[in-house]
Amino acid sequence: QVQLVESGGGLVQAGGSLRLSCGASGLTLNLYAMAWFRQAAGKEREFVASISRSGGSTWYSDSVKGRFTISRDNAKNSVYLQMASLKPEDTAVYYCAARRGIAAMSVPGYDYWGQGTQVTVSS
Repeated sequence: QVQLVESGGGLVQAGGSLRLSCGASGLTLNLYAMAWFRQAAGKEREFVASISRSGGSTWYSDSVKGRFTISRDNAKNSVYLQMASLKPEDTAVYYCAARRGIAAMSVPGYDYWGQGTQVTVSS
């Protein structure tokens, strides 16, 4: 059974930083591209960042480029999202997702999802 478990969310002031973690089990992580998505209250889930199976390639949404960094450690079955210079508009539930094969930037492209972790940025 595949499980993705996010952690590291919380309340932070604008301009602050957080590091999200996603622990994976039940799959061979190096066969999967990984991504982070987020969903703000009343809005659709949106792409944040993705990373290739080896970690050699990364992609970001324009709204987080230059502020967020996605990384992975296949030996630890983990994926991370380092978030800096946080803004109130970054407030959302953040989800980790896994996709067999190459990375994608759309919600339907991912096979497995975590339960999400809340990030709240106060102004």
